[in-house]
Amino acid sequence: MKKNIGFLNFGHWTPSPHSQVRTASDTLLQTIELAVAAEELGVDGAYVRVHHFARQLASPYPLLAAMGARTSRIELGTGVIDMRYENPLRMAEDAGAADLISGGRLQLGVSRGSPEQVIDGYRHFGFEPADGDHAAMAREHTRRFLEVIEGDAFAEPHPRPMFPNPPGLLRVEPQSPGLRRRIWWGAGTRATAEWTAQQGMNLMSSTLLTEDTGVPFHQLQAEQIARFRDTWAAAGHDWEPRVSVSRSIFPITNDTDRAYFGTATGGSDQVGRIDGGIARFGKTYAGEPDALVRELAEDEAVAAADTLLLTVPNQLGVDYNAHLLESLVRDVAPGLGWR
Repeated sequence: MKKNIGFLNFGHWTPSPHSQVRTASDTLLQTIELAVAAEELGVDGAYVRVHHFARQLASPYPLLAAMGARTSRIELGTGVIDMRYENPLRMAEDAGAADLISGGRLQLGVSRGSPEQVIDGYRHFGFEPADGDHAAMAREHTRRFLEVIEGDAFAEPHPRPMFPNPPGLLRVEPQSPGLRRRIWWGAGTRATAEWTAQQGMNLMSSTLLTEDTGVPFHQLQAEQIARFRDTWAAAGHDWEPRVSVSRSIFPITNDTDRAYFGTATGGSDQVGRIDGGIARFGKTYAGEPDALVRELAEDEAVAAADTLLLTVPNQLGVDYNAHLLESLVRDVAPGLGWR
């Protein structure tokens, strides 16, 4: 099956002389350049991670808008925005503007968020969860955001407005038609995937799941995808959803690749603890293109998904990451029938 292939950039920067990305300016500008290079290579998507209080990408909308202005075809997304930190109405304005600048190419991944850099960081952004339930707060912010981008009109117009108003209640502007069907939820469990389908959001699943049943990661993730699709069908939505999975895949085609990733071949899943609970982490794929084709052909979740997001080592710079993307699109994807 034709598979959409995108990259996912965490946007790390460090002042180390060994890094090609030493400042916040470096990571922002290089992410834009990598999106441009990826589009030229025929890659389908450019996605960014969002982490607050960290030397990583944190403010996605100016970056997405800039990427949209410099490109013409490639999808632009997030993986994921922590909804505990978001004002739904302001987010709707920012997302609507960025989507219009890109010509309707945004694919926004949102979720409850990952482990934080600081204690209860969302409180510094002015959000206090009722009864301490920060996950419920994230879902409520998401519910309101979805209503607003669907065009919910709720604000009573001022009797003496600065500018003339259309009749009736007012809505947040700008509205971007179609954005509602391009919202994804980052789900870490099978139950959350079912909830995602009930809400009418696309499914985004990463390289870790916050549960473990003892089966290999890719099989557990494939079950998550199957449950999502079954629940979607039962919910009766009138459009087809999308499913993405993330993977760390490094084709080894030259000595530089071998120096960086030669020791990562033959990897396996890992089981550990995250946020106080058990989690299963997917393996890293590294090897010669023919070996990667054989390994990835056995990955049931990759086969089930329509979109594959490649986590890129952004600190190695734009040129090297463009080389990795080119290697995957040219040397690996055709052998799996993705191109």
